[in-house]
Amino acid sequence: MRKRHTSSTAALSLAALGIVFGDIGTSPLYALKACFSGFHAVPATPNNVLGVLSLVFWSLTAVISVKYVAFVMRADNQGEGGIFALFAVLPESWRNQRKWVVPAALFGAALLYGDGIITPAISVLSALEGLSVATSAADAYVVPLTCIILAALFAVQRHGTSRIGAVFGPVMLVWFCAIAILGIMALLRHPQTLAALNPMWGMRFFAENGRESTIVLGAVVLCVTGAEALYADMGHFGAKPIRLAWYFVAMPALVLNYFGQGAVLMMNAEATASPFYALAPRSLILPLVGLSTCATIIASQAVISGVFSLTRQAIQLGYLPRVHIFHTSSTSEGQIYCPEANWLMAAACLALVAAFRSSDNLAGAYGIAITSTMVITTLLYFAYLRKSLGRGMLTAGLICAGFLVFDLGFFLTNLAKLDGGGWIPLTIAGTICLCMMIWARGRATIRTSLAPELLPESTLDDLLRQPEIRRIPGCAVCLTASPRGIPPFLTRYVRLTHSLPEKTMIFSIITEPVPRIPSQDRIVLKVLDHGLYRIIARYGFAETPNIPLDLLHANASGLAVHPEEAVYFLGRESLLSPNPGHASGNSCTASCRETA
Repeated sequence: MRKRHTSSTAALSLAALGIVFGDIGTSPLYALKACFSGFHAVPATPNNVLGVLSLVFWSLTAVISVKYVAFVMRADNQGEGGIFALFAVLPESWRNQRKWVVPAALFGAALLYGDGIITPAISVLSALEGLSVATSAADAYVVPLTCIILAALFAVQRHGTSRIGAVFGPVMLVWFCAIAILGIMALLRHPQTLAALNPMWGMRFFAENGRESTIVLGAVVLCVTGAEALYADMGHFGAKPIRLAWYFVAMPALVLNYFGQGAVLMMNAEATASPFYALAPRSLILPLVGLSTCATIIASQAVISGVFSLTRQAIQLGYLPRVHIFHTSSTSEGQIYCPEANWLMAAACLALVAAFRSSDNLAGAYGIAITSTMVITTLLYFAYLRKSLGRGMLTAGLICAGFLVFDLGFFLTNLAKLDGGGWIPLTIAGTICLCMMIWARGRATIRTSLAPELLPESTLDDLLRQPEIRRIPGCAVCLTASPRGIPPFLTRYVRLTHSLPEKTMIFSIITEPVPRIPSQDRIVLKVLDHGLYRIIARYGFAETPNIPLDLLHANASGLAVHPEEAVYFLGRESLLSPNPGHASGNSCTASCRETA
């Protein structure tokens, strides 16, 4: 049994390399390059190289190893992670009292849409820029090839990744091994670079460069891209496999590669154009470009799939209107495809590549989305420590203050990039967050307007006792949002047709603030008079409702129903405005009506 558990953990850790660490694993392609040749870069002097490497190492240690892996991943919602899960685990009464919590959580979630647009663009673009290192004749082909690959990536989303997903982990394992070996080869030539492990070099970098050092810190944050993926994907793999993959594969490989790039820069300050590809012998550059492209496609796929999951969660929680959600795998619940989100991301991603045309330019748009999400996660984690775990103000404050030293430092330095593209993810996130809040507010208003329209059960009882009402053979399923009362469209149907199927179910779906509901706890069945039944199906925000399957589960409670033989009735809310001539002044009061 122990051997089987160990092999299962190893398999999950390997799979996590392909999904969880794709984003952060491809950061070496552009992170150090952005510090020395990008937005407000500094000269690649030995002291500056050691200082930046020290900042990179301690950022990986403090942000990833300590904040997310050691602390934040413990704040799970039935094993699920991510901003929505952290938000949902907070006490509902406290969430309602603090007006900043809901907008902050929605804005943090919306920032992931910006990440889903920028990550594929910067990752694939930075990988293909290696072609320019191999030959300057390839310069004109980098952007077109990037657009072709990205267009193909978004086009195949509708087919799902179940067939090729099994190779993600092994490919990323090869990637991490390759970048580690390249780093070791450079360090053997210049081992003095390891002095950057001393945090004093980071402090000296700030002292020597003044204001420029704080701006470079905005590029250093690129080494922790994908930090939220560690937390958000916890439900797919579990905390232990992710921790093992990070400590034993991902982090050692990343540190070795970053320090290897630093060693190259220490030996050749002219290598700032592409320190990553400068690690490889010229004969291996093209194979390395191919491997890098595969790795960045995997990283992009993981982010795109994450956006699909986020969209489904937002719909289930009532923050987005319902869009098409297709399941692309018969065995995996998480394999979904959302065409609306897919093609909007595709258009925005291709537009970014065409507008910015290089990973250096896109780096300015990338950092601010990451840092904003990190700050919001820390604030919600503070609330979790205080309200969910009951930690004291001093304990929770000290823990989160340590996180905020890095989070706010990265965020404030990235504000300097607003005019360099940083406004793009903020605009995207702000627009989506506003849409979420408006949609949720509108749904709440409709529910309030419809509440008086709900009829007591006695009204339908009285109606069914009338002699002209006939009960016809068959089964009807009346879908309604409210788990209480009788929907108006049902009584209207009875009055209009003077009939009702012998077996009629009033069916409601409730989304609970948990990721998943066990199947044995999902169905609540109540038997009413006159062959009526009330069925309430409880779902978590990470699940997709399946009404025919729920009806089959209800049969276990004595309800003999064949879903394929049932007739389904659905109420539709229509917003109506009264005649302006009947309204006082220039105002008009909106009303709501539900029709069958």
